[in-house]
Amino acid sequence: MSWTADNRLSTQGRLFMAHLDLERGYAEATVAAYGRDLLQFEEFLREKGRDPEKPAGVSRETVRGFLAELHRRGVRRSSVARKLASLRSYFRFLIRRDVLKASPCAGVSNPKQDIRHPKVLNVDQALGLMEASRQPDPRSLRDMALLELLYGSGLRVSEAVGLDLHDVDPDQGMVRVVGKGNKERLAPLTEASTERLGRYLAHRGAFGPALEEQAVFLGLRGKRMNRREAARIVDKLAAKAGIAQHISPHVLRHSFGTHMLQAGADLRSIQELLGHARLSTTQRYTHLDLARILQVYDQSHPMAAKQGRKDRH
Repeated sequence: MSWTADNRLSTQGRLFMAHLDLERGYAEATVAAYGRDLLQFEEFLREKGRDPEKPAGVSRETVRGFLAELHRRGVRRSSVARKLASLRSYFRFLIRRDVLKASPCAGVSNPKQDIRHPKVLNVDQALGLMEASRQPDPRSLRDMALLELLYGSGLRVSEAVGLDLHDVDPDQGMVRVVGKGNKERLAPLTEASTERLGRYLAHRGAFGPALEEQAVFLGLRGKRMNRREAARIVDKLAAKAGIAQHISPHVLRHSFGTHMLQAGADLRSIQELLGHARLSTTQRYTHLDLARILQVYDQSHPMAAKQGRKDRH
């Protein structure tokens, strides 16, 4: 049952889910995240003797009480901030529909976030992963083409599995990507990605796709690959490449951004390539290790040579 028909949500809550799904065109996973956040808030209201069908009775203190309860339960600050963002969107929706005059989230601040750096592979690990399989069978060709897009072009896993055949332009070396908020961008393909995509697409028919199936990446039943299938592929190939830690598709995207920065790309360019709405999101990739920072200092700062720092390298 979809969130738009989930009777655990209030009437307005279900209308909000339909708005996100049908009018805003949000991805299924995004709609589900909003639905879980809203349901948790409405369950909190019921525990406090409030009726979720009467949103006008929700006050700023109620919202703060909900956030305090999340903190008491040990919910991470980043998750608390996301739930607050969901509530803000919900109450803005109610204001536009003249259900409310003002949002009870007004004046409620986001929790101070912990500084968390994205998990990334080092360059040797990334290159090893890109060579994890050289088998000519259709499944291996598909899996390696997927990895090339996640690391070589920095695509989100949802963007990669959402690609249709007409989105790929090998002659121009580009793919048309539909990212968050239904925003489109062009992502460049590496030479390796173009070559591997071409080899996979030549064998795509081995997955038995229906005539109307336009998805680039297919699962074993000939239908569009889903995110879980993609995650299992990444994890399997990481183990095959000898990477001990768990690797998610997003780790490859983070690694792309980090390695681009270390290679000298500027933040604005990386922001465009990754499709980040805010530069502050891209700035997470500035977590260069100390050795890299010292290396840049030794090569660039005029005092470094006088102090003999280069003798250390």
